[in-house]
Amino acid sequence: MMRLVLLGPPGAGKGTACMSIIENYGLIHMSSGDILRAERAANSELGQKAQGYMDSGQLVPDDVIIGMMIGAIQKAEGGYVLDGFPRTVLQGEELDKALDAIGGKIDAVLDLQVPDEVIEARMTGRRSCPACGGVYHIINLKPKVEGQCDKGCGELTQRADDVPEVVANRLKIYHEQTAAVVGYYKSVDKKIIEINANQAVDDVKASVIAELDKLS
Repeated sequence: MMRLVLLGPPGAGKGTACMSIIENYGLIHMSSGDILRAERAANSELGQKAQGYMDSGQLVPDDVIIGMMIGAIQKAEGGYVLDGFPRTVLQGEELDKALDAIGGKIDAVLDLQVPDEVIEARMTGRRSCPACGGVYHIINLKPKVEGQCDKGCGELTQRADDVPEVVANRLKIYHEQTAAVVGYYKSVDKKIIEINANQAVDDVKASVIAELDKLS
């Protein structure tokens, strides 16, 4: 049973890497972004509080995200991969405290590494279908008909957090705050696995699996 943290800048391919990990090791995918978006869609109190932060590319406040994610982790049965959490050193510290209290620990931290200019091109070119959730890219994954979902749902849209100015802000925040989480985990002797995510998707998946196989 593995308990993993997956780190990397926005647009590094963490979701794709998670799917490969889940398929190969049967772990639970615990995505802070997915959980927050679900809360927002449900118009819950948490969703309303997080709405403004997410749309502007800001990090959701620690007190909100820590309580939500630790609660979900404590309910999890078996191994898991954390995607999008922890994003600050404080979140990492609080996660370790909560895991210590229940006799758990993080087994390894995967750090997906991609240059900023590649991230910017990936994210600003993304388009999604509001109806079915399908994701496309204006260069790398074009729909059959420009601007239209392949499933016939209708017009594709750009997420509010994928516009250029928000992407630039998200990268700035990542370098100022989230990148420091890797340093925190190094300071407490957690195993750090660095992955070159600036390569073909299948090669990234193979790199991730090859490294995790060494843990099992």
